Amino acid sequence: MGRMVDSDSNLGSESREGSDGPVGDRFLNRDLQWLEFNHRVLHMGADSRTPLLERVRFLGIFLSNLDEFFMKRVGGLKRRIDAGAGAISGEADTPGVLLQKIRNRVEDLLSWQTRCYRDRLLPELEEQGIHVVGWSDLDEEERREAEHWYHRNVFPILTPLAVDPGHRFPFISNMSVSLGVMLSRPGETEQLFARVKVPDVPSRLYRFKGTNRMVSVREIVENNLDDLFPGMQIIKVLPFRVTRNADIENENEDAEDLLAQIQQQLRERRFAKVVRLEITEGADRQMLQLLCDELNIDAEDVYETEGLIDYGILNEIADLERPDLRYENWKPAIPRGIDVEEPDLFSLIRADDILVHHPYESFDATVEQFVEQAASDPKVLCIKQTLYRTSGDSPFIPNLIRAAESGKQVAVLVELRARFDEARNIIWARKLEDAGVHVAYGVVGLKTHTKTVLVIRQEGDGIRSYAHIGTGNYNSKTATLYEDVGLFTSNEGINSDLVSLFNYMTGRSRQRDYEKLLVAPVALKRRFIELIEREALLHTPERPGRIIAKMNQLEDRSVTEALYKASQAGVRIDLVIRGFCCLRPGVPGMSENIRVSSVVGRFLEHSRIFWFSAGREDPLDGDFFIGSADWMYRNLHSRVEAVVPVEGRAQRSRLWEILQVNLQDQVQAWDMEPGGSYILRTPSDDLAEDDPAGIGTHKVLMARTLSRLQIPKIDP
Repeated sequence: MGRMVDSDSNLGSESREGSDGPVGDRFLNRDLQWLEFNHRVLHMGADSRTPLLERVRFLGIFLSNLDEFFMKRVGGLKRRIDAGAGAISGEADTPGVLLQKIRNRVEDLLSWQTRCYRDRLLPELEEQGIHVVGWSDLDEEERREAEHWYHRNVFPILTPLAVDPGHRFPFISNMSVSLGVMLSRPGETEQLFARVKVPDVPSRLYRFKGTNRMVSVREIVENNLDDLFPGMQIIKVLPFRVTRNADIENENEDAEDLLAQIQQQLRERRFAKVVRLEITEGADRQMLQLLCDELNIDAEDVYETEGLIDYGILNEIADLERPDLRYENWKPAIPRGIDVEEPDLFSLIRADDILVHHPYESFDATVEQFVEQAASDPKVLCIKQTLYRTSGDSPFIPNLIRAAESGKQVAVLVELRARFDEARNIIWARKLEDAGVHVAYGVVGLKTHTKTVLVIRQEGDGIRSYAHIGTGNYNSKTATLYEDVGLFTSNEGINSDLVSLFNYMTGRSRQRDYEKLLVAPVALKRRFIELIEREALLHTPERPGRIIAKMNQLEDRSVTEALYKASQAGVRIDLVIRGFCCLRPGVPGMSENIRVSSVVGRFLEHSRIFWFSAGREDPLDGDFFIGSADWMYRNLHSRVEAVVPVEGRAQRSRLWEILQVNLQDQVQAWDMEPGGSYILRTPSDDLAEDDPAGIGTHKVLMARTLSRLQIPKIDP
């Protein structure tokens, strides 16, 4: 698992004030709540119930998440400070005050992370025969082996860069690990500074032959600097790492040539302002001051750590071939009817809608197979697809190219502005265009975030359309790690809406009315608020109103106010929100009927599922929706999103099961307190051994998938 974030950097927020009290009493700060989410990720690295190597990986995920937070959110706050901006409308804290609160919380989390790694994980790894050691722990034979490897594989790559009147301070690339070296000539007192970048070669750890004993490449380089500076005296060495701002302001959001604009932003990001300097504990003050001066940062941008500077070693440790120290092996199951040699997906979808749940069910045997069959089927006339983030070896690209080359009409919406995937998306866009695919970059001023595929097929009784609408990206790698749902359908009303939606995204359509789909930015927010308000209107003591919503994060204030009012009317509201939540639950007189929980574990909870009881006694008679949008201002106002109703009873039953398993979980779930902190649930003593609540969401859904498909469990 590479990261547990799926967010963008939009510091914009609604300006409306809370209707019944001070904003600070009604809404929590997004950035501080995001740090609370990352605290839950860090907890997975400390939780002894998590397999040992998975705990190491969660520590890496925590740090990777933090990197992205500094690049996007802290970078944006610093840009506001540089511009002289005050507090965001509706926020109590100025950017400066908020930055200090962020720093305080980050320092607490980093201190816990260091203790977890040093005092718990390293000793437990040693008990399992895995030794991550320092240079001082090596014997003479090991040092000779490491030095021999270093001279053959690392030394030729190193480029020491001096800083003096004839050499400017070198450019320090984002996230690179460096060594600051203070030198002097023999017999002279003048101290000279040089920088050495620690390369990825490709590993960041050297593993001694025939052992599970490892030392970091950084330590090998640091202890062999004499070879880089022969004849010089090495006085001090300071390992450091910089983080640069990735929140580059768009001066012209409506630029005609979006491709050129994104390429320029990528260049600007590479040289963007430094927002964080990480150093090892006990740094020399003179060297630190030199770095601060040259990087143009202040003391509050410096983070000192007793632990790691080179976080990449954590994933390498977690990748060791020790299946006994990992989660049990899971192979996504192939849904019944598709588990044949050459499934006819079009016939199956025509017979009934198909709901798929990843990673419990196979992404490649369903979603990938759908596009592959469409590309090769001579009856298919047209394929349209949105691509927000896709994998480096995406099977969708060659299939879409093959379809275009065979004469099919192929249109693809490539979102160039998907943060940190821009360069890859530019490459895909050019490959598709070169093959004759109609490539569009979406609606001016809006990101295309919807996850949709539309296939038009010539059949005996005329043209028929088939669609996939999902909650996750068309990314084969993350589909094995992220939890998502998707709907295959040939429903005429839904697919007619999809035709109109693609026309809106690729052409000049101004369509605002859709029969089935809830589409942002035109009507999605209004429709959700209407559904929330309807629950309050239908609420009676005999048949109470009820709402359950599962999503990644909640921030939009108008939706939050609607939920508060529904709670005050007596509607019971359960929100399963994996990431940050700016709503305050459980506040008497405001939100006492709202419960917020967060499920964090093996898979990243990514699906968006919405249920409204609609005054019905049977929950399966209520209204179910799935889609790409969280209840965030950006999703509802500045993105193209699609949310689809799920109408089949069997498909609704599957969604209801997912919601109930999440709500009942007493192992992986955290309950949110009114002040924004979270408390991890603990199983009740009276739980039966086979009670799903005491097993955990992910294990329960894996077991139920195998049971439903009658697949025997295979131990690793």
